[in-house]
Amino acid sequence: MNSDSNISVGSCDASIPPPELGTVVHVEQPQPQQPYDEDDEHSGSGEIREYSGEFEGPEKTLEVVFRKLPGFEHIYTSDDETSLSDSSATNANVPAGDPIHRTGMRTLARADLDRICMRARCTIMSSISNRYLDAYVLSESSLFVYPYMLVLKTCGTTTLLRCVAILIELGRKIGLEIDWLGYNRKNFSFPVDQMFPHGSFHQEMDYLYSHRNLCERLNGNGYTLGPVTSDHWFVFVADHTKRYAEDNDTDRVLNIMMFDIDEDVAQKFYYEQYEARINPDETEDEATKRISMEQTKSAGIDALVPGATIDPRAFEPCGYSMNAILFRSYSTMHITPEEGSSYASFETNQKLTNYKSLISNVVRAFRPKRFVMTLMADEGGLAEMGENPLFTGSACSAKIAVPFNKTKSKSLRSLPSSSSVASAASPLGGGNNMESYRRRDLASIKVEDDVCCYMGSWVLEGREDNETSMDKDRAHQRHRGLSVSHYS
Repeated sequence: MNSDSNISVGSCDASIPPPELGTVVHVEQPQPQQPYDEDDEHSGSGEIREYSGEFEGPEKTLEVVFRKLPGFEHIYTSDDETSLSDSSATNANVPAGDPIHRTGMRTLARADLDRICMRARCTIMSSISNRYLDAYVLSESSLFVYPYMLVLKTCGTTTLLRCVAILIELGRKIGLEIDWLGYNRKNFSFPVDQMFPHGSFHQEMDYLYSHRNLCERLNGNGYTLGPVTSDHWFVFVADHTKRYAEDNDTDRVLNIMMFDIDEDVAQKFYYEQYEARINPDETEDEATKRISMEQTKSAGIDALVPGATIDPRAFEPCGYSMNAILFRSYSTMHITPEEGSSYASFETNQKLTNYKSLISNVVRAFRPKRFVMTLMADEGGLAEMGENPLFTGSACSAKIAVPFNKTKSKSLRSLPSSSSVASAASPLGGGNNMESYRRRDLASIKVEDDVCCYMGSWVLEGREDNETSMDKDRAHQRHRGLSVSHYS
């Protein structure tokens, strides 16, 4: 794009000479049609759009890293070990009976977290904790809170970016300021259903820029990875981190977004497939917890996060979310089984040196017709991973072959226990049929100082020609006169 197209040629001061050729001109970003200070306070109550039978599965993700404000006395709170959900209380490196110290963002009250979620139009359903982080299952996806980092993922028509202002406010109250902010999402499947400020990526960036009077650290840049006529990934990063030579910590986040999941697998996530009550004394909450665990075991999700503490949630009439924590890492899974828009995602920040086995197991469990995979890592994280053929090798070396054990759909209503459900069709069990996924697209970019982003799309071999034909059909269906910026 010609940079001159971004420069306004309205009224100007004649006393200011025009810039010389080759001069870099800073252009002020336009303001959004709704400033943050007019709509955010009441973003939790407003227009509610009717459910159309199609659900936007791919999540919007906001990651905010904080740093301490100088001269501020920081608050610590203590819990006993009974507040933990895992075995980190019995870690050999932690003396028995030692209190659990919470600091930074982990000291926020539940009411503060509810305010954050309200801005994004979602609610907290359940939570688990260990010595390192708190994980919350939301009505639409997940929230992870570390002492100096917060990760918020929301799906559907949530308004994720509306919580930025309150994050700035709450951070300052406890002596923290934004050090790094990242926002990313895949292009929407149903963009017209989205609400302000998520009408387009340009609108999202404008909205973030409108907060610069609250926090100058929101000056960042937006990027698009992948073909704009097919699956692509939007990334915004505002990086003002002070890096130190002695800081050897590394980061990486892998996200697998699977589309058109196997129909038999999708059926496992319909609430009505399971017995509503197994005895007269079982409460509604107890039934939900039981069904949630039955869905987890039926799909083999627990096998994807061995050793982790799991917090699953089944939704009525359909849908599923799961958080898992293991020491300092999280894994999260979200499933939308509706026919025509079925979707499942798996994201983790585990610091593995090789993700190929994990990726194969995830894909094997859900058998999608296609999937998009993204990796965001710093240079240190990439170095620890070594060779990465899925993202850096040839298309042939990036093939993913998985065994499929195809079974016919059956009702799970008559199965009385989770163990019976799991044995009915274990996705991680044996199977003689092999299927291969071929990498169709690949894009990568290095943003800001050392953030490396990779995005690739894989399609089930044998369907590639059909997918290409569908992409061409979608291109012909575009209305004349509309640029790609009008699409998600």
